[in-house]
Amino acid sequence: MARLVGDELEVPCVDGTDRTYLSLDSAASTPALPRVAERVQEILPWYSSVHRGAGYKSQISTTAYEEAREAALAFAGRGGRDDVAVICRNTTEAINHLAYRLRLSVADVVVTTVAEHHANLLPWSRLGVTRRYVEVDEHGMFGVSDVIASIDGGPRPKLLAITAATNVTGWMPPMTEIIDAAHVRGVPVLVDAAQLAPHRRLPADADFMAWSGHKMYAPFGAGILIGPRSAFCEGDPFLAGGGAVDLVDLDEVVWTDPPEREEAGSPNVVGAVALHAAIDALGDLGWDAITEHELSIAERLREGILQIPGVRVLGPPPDTETLAIVAFTVEGVPHALVAARLSAEFAIGVRHGCFCAHPYLVRLLGLSAAEMARYHDDLRRGDKRRIPGAVRASASLATTTEDIDRFLQAVRAISSGEPAAVQYHQDPRTGDYWLDGESAPWSTGDRSLGASCARG
Repeated sequence: MARLVGDELEVPCVDGTDRTYLSLDSAASTPALPRVAERVQEILPWYSSVHRGAGYKSQISTTAYEEAREAALAFAGRGGRDDVAVICRNTTEAINHLAYRLRLSVADVVVTTVAEHHANLLPWSRLGVTRRYVEVDEHGMFGVSDVIASIDGGPRPKLLAITAATNVTGWMPPMTEIIDAAHVRGVPVLVDAAQLAPHRRLPADADFMAWSGHKMYAPFGAGILIGPRSAFCEGDPFLAGGGAVDLVDLDEVVWTDPPEREEAGSPNVVGAVALHAAIDALGDLGWDAITEHELSIAERLREGILQIPGVRVLGPPPDTETLAIVAFTVEGVPHALVAARLSAEFAIGVRHGCFCAHPYLVRLLGLSAAEMARYHDDLRRGDKRRIPGAVRASASLATTTEDIDRFLQAVRAISSGEPAAVQYHQDPRTGDYWLDGESAPWSTGDRSLGASCARG
């Protein structure tokens, strides 16, 4: 449907053959759209400090930065509302930012779900507020009635914080009905839209929304937090520093108006411009075309992998609409070894581990408390070889049916017991598998390039 920067790159495999790299890790981060990369190149000669410069380049940069803010508001369906878009680094920072700004107390209640990414779990637990969790069924799903039961299960919550699409299975909760149910009960809603943003329209009725450019073809370090202006008008901002103030002396500070008061320091102008370009590019492709491509790829991916003997697919039943994401395990083959073989032998990049959603994956895998206790004991000894997890393949706008067939053929080879082309051994410190030998790029020295793929 669309090409991405780096699509034609070839990478070395262990049999000495260079193969075209197939990225199936878009749920983590996406490459850039060519239009995004081109816009970044256009703005770089004009880059300057924004908001506080009278020079021509500063005016150009300021205009581009503020146009990105307006594009983000429009992308979230915020026309006609007195909302602000705070430009930050990513969804994690956006949710931490909001958690601070809501000024919640220990006695306050936040309702969230066990299907959340850590970005929408840890900020609330760190605050020490009372949390009530919506549980999932054996398929990793919940319904509107489950959310209502959690909202109504005690003192009225100050917030419902919920994902619009899980990064593990691609399942999309019924957001319109959930938001309506929360609003009927006077509960504002934060939607973690990181996984949904490049695939579907955002739920415009949410009170707060957060998403990241690096998941929507703008990997230049910008994210968005959107919410009512009133939520940011009182109190001190999440970050204190230059640009967030009108006047400072040694004993007093007068904060400026939002959203500028929420963006202390020199902002990421290039990231904002890149995000704007991605928004425009998605708009030109059109949501109908994007959804049609997504559904086609998702169907081929899920139906194909369900037919491979020895593969267990986690998540919703086959007839459930999901994003083009599949999480799976291979019988008798550790998840880290599956990922290592896909990379080294087939030039296919996937994600493995717990995907920064540990509580959710524990439920999808059906792990017992005793099993989890053993894993914790292993971790305390510094041994990560048995850390539970799965393999996740996730498609992008550039993924074709031929790409999916290539991936399925590789998984089929691994699942069938086809011998590996080389010997692998597992590093107990990371849990990852490495190849024996010293040939680049698989040598011992190359292992310093990164930590565990499964870390999350």
